[in-house]
Amino acid sequence: MEPANTLRRDRDKGGVLAHLERLETRVNRSHKQSEELQRAQAAENALGTKIHKLRYLRDKLRAEVKHRQVSRKVKASIANVEPDQIVDTSGKEVLERKLENVKATLQAYRFTGISAKLTSRGVCVCINTAFEGNLLESYFVDLVIQKPLWIHQHSVPIFIPLEEIAAKYLQTDIQHFLFSLCEYLNAYSGRKYQADRLQSDFAAFLTGPLQRNSLCNLLSFTYKLDPRDQSSPFCARLLYKDLTTTLPADVTVTYQGTEALSTSMEEQRASHETLFCTKPLHQVFASFARKGEELDTSLAS
Repeated sequence: MEPANTLRRDRDKGGVLAHLERLETRVNRSHKQSEELQRAQAAENALGTKIHKLRYLRDKLRAEVKHRQVSRKVKASIANVEPDQIVDTSGKEVLERKLENVKATLQAYRFTGISAKLTSRGVCVCINTAFEGNLLESYFVDLVIQKPLWIHQHSVPIFIPLEEIAAKYLQTDIQHFLFSLCEYLNAYSGRKYQADRLQSDFAAFLTGPLQRNSLCNLLSFTYKLDPRDQSSPFCARLLYKDLTTTLPADVTVTYQGTEALSTSMEEQRASHETLFCTKPLHQVFASFARKGEELDTSLAS
């Protein structure tokens, strides 16, 4: 019996070893296939890179050939043109470039209130002014695209320094010209809007006419804090030194009362000067009106 058992164990052992050898063979074969696949992918990537480079070189050569062909045509055409014709063509090209620059500038500024349309002479620019989201006056400037550029006609108010702005920027920087003119017109419209609002919405606070010049950069008026009050305790003078701003640089508020100026009234006078320097005119008087309403409410309660 013992030799038979030994023989059986040897057979079983041999079967296990054979199975392990088969598994090892499969693993080795799998590793080889994986390595071959990686090598194939690497070769494919290398070929793709090479193809990309070759296509790039092809496109570059095509562009160079096209450029040379155009250059030869230009040289051939110039050779058959008289000298005075060359000068005329050059001047025309300059004007065409200027027109393209103007069109590109207006395209960039279309969201800032500037629009335009082409005319037979050049381009007509429309500047739409606004203040605090309110659309106000519109002005136009008709530009003639020649050498030099010049203004055919316009609707800009005479007190806006259009000629000075044009002399500085029109020939050298059309963008700066439009930007500067837009600043002046928007500031003027903003100052005028504030003065109009004061006269229309808060006339009850004024005890006399609002005095202003054409530019609306110098305003003076007398006012009271309570519309029911008969006295005019304050007189204000607002000077807008910078014509491209909508807030005054110099404000003077004086007390007009007959009695001696108390400490509280002096503090009130000084606070008004600060308000006029930092807020639009109609907003200041709106705050005066709210304070009056709050005072009436507190007294009633």
